[in-house]
Amino acid sequence: MASDHERHTPFITSLVAGGLAGTSVDLALFPIDTLKTRLQSPHGFLAAGGFRGVYRGVMAAAAGSSPGAALFFGTYETMKPVISKVQHGYLGESASPALTHMIAASIGEAAACLVRVPTEVIKSKMQTNAAGASTLSSTLKLVLSEKDGRAFASSVFGGLYRGYGITLVREVPFAFIQFPLYERLKVEWGKIQGYDASPLQAATCGSFAGAIAAAITTPLDVVKTRLMLGSDKNGVPYKGAKDVVNRLITEEGSLVLLSGVQPRVMWISIGGFVFFGAYESYRSFLMSGSYFA
Repeated sequence: MASDHERHTPFITSLVAGGLAGTSVDLALFPIDTLKTRLQSPHGFLAAGGFRGVYRGVMAAAAGSSPGAALFFGTYETMKPVISKVQHGYLGESASPALTHMIAASIGEAAACLVRVPTEVIKSKMQTNAAGASTLSSTLKLVLSEKDGRAFASSVFGGLYRGYGITLVREVPFAFIQFPLYERLKVEWGKIQGYDASPLQAATCGSFAGAIAAAITTPLDVVKTRLMLGSDKNGVPYKGAKDVVNRLITEEGSLVLLSGVQPRVMWISIGGFVFFGAYESYRSFLMSGSYFA
């Protein structure tokens, strides 16, 4: 029978399943992400590379996708029962599963962004053919040399953590929308058929939830991309998220905040299907064999 209770997933199981799922989806859908990033570039789509070299930066994505997704799901699955227990202790039957998923997903995103942001910074530079970003090693060297104080601990990490704050601002609302919707859809589907949703059904739920969250948070994604690229088409550095928004609206019009919405929704919708389907499949496999239980 389908259940409303928070399921227990061992930390190592969620870590391994999340890492494998993250690698699967990022490598499969990387070209769509490249097109989205180039559409958001201040230099314009064609100048940023157009349809050429859509796998530029794929190694950076591969290096970060597995640990980033592993950190997220390891934290998310661990925190769900903890937060649910705390809620029930204070609120009893008034406890909200949606709030549990929102808080757990937010904590998971904060952890995952420690890996995801450096990956995104390097990947964005390579995808938009930035000067000096011809290879992974040269791009890393370029980003580490950007000690201009516009990123967290830039004296140590250079520009690796540029955009960490805005990435969290993007990812937390995204998680607030996606995960409660994803979890609720799985529960309702399970209730209708009388048993828990299969990995394929979970993949469908993830795809639908991801598409809605992606469309709503596109403006935040545009601001994040510009911050990570560091400057506008004339080479004038951005001073922060507020400066990016003001200059985008003044110089390019408010519609630019929806740049790349189509490939973003398509990428995350397809990616959600692959990602959640892969995660649930890997989780079921690992749990059935009690490899990490």
